[in-house]
Amino acid sequence: MVQKAKILLVDDRPENLLALEAILSALDQTLVRASSGEEALKALLTDDFAVILLDVQMPGMDGFETAAHIKRRERTRDIPIIFLTAINHGPHHTFRGYAAGAVDYISKPFDPWVLRAKVSVFVELYMKNCQLREQAALLRLQLEGGGRPSADQDKEPAGLLAELSARLAAVEEQAEALSKQLDDESADAAAVATAAHLERKLTGLRRALDALEPGAGTGTAALPS
Repeated sequence: MVQKAKILLVDDRPENLLALEAILSALDQTLVRASSGEEALKALLTDDFAVILLDVQMPGMDGFETAAHIKRRERTRDIPIIFLTAINHGPHHTFRGYAAGAVDYISKPFDPWVLRAKVSVFVELYMKNCQLREQAALLRLQLEGGGRPSADQDKEPAGLLAELSARLAAVEEQAEALSKQLDDESADAAAVATAAHLERKLTGLRRALDALEPGAGTGTAALPS
């Protein structure tokens, strides 16, 4: 069963959080509320998130300060942040949002369909990265000859390699379709860059698998991290 991605919604106004939940519920992912920057940072200590929707104007720690803390932490610095603001202060204010590490900056009122589409792109990228890490971990376990016994370890090496290759092919196909979708929709540069990074990691994993095929040589292939 595929685990759902978590989306962090940060806003000090309950009615805004409720509106975001109504817009994003169609994505069928796990929506986590935070009513302040401090509460958001606490949630990020224990859970992994695909994307963060962060209100700019909040009492106490505002969105810019919250984003700065998120980007300073190694665990959370790569999580995409979409800023939401009810006030448009012009290009300088928008630039400050991007400088704080946001991948997008959206002024309220926003188009619900556009917001849902943007969030769905980052959810898809997150899920593909999770699948890739699982495949890399399984391959690394077999190469190192460690880990607890499993049904996979009882199989002949050729059969195991074939199964790993088939799993990887499925992820490669999905990543290729996602890249084409990003090209067609002229998506954000950050989303395109993330998709390209995913494709490079997939290429590295495919090379590692190919190196294990009979007759491919005895060298040890480097695995993507």
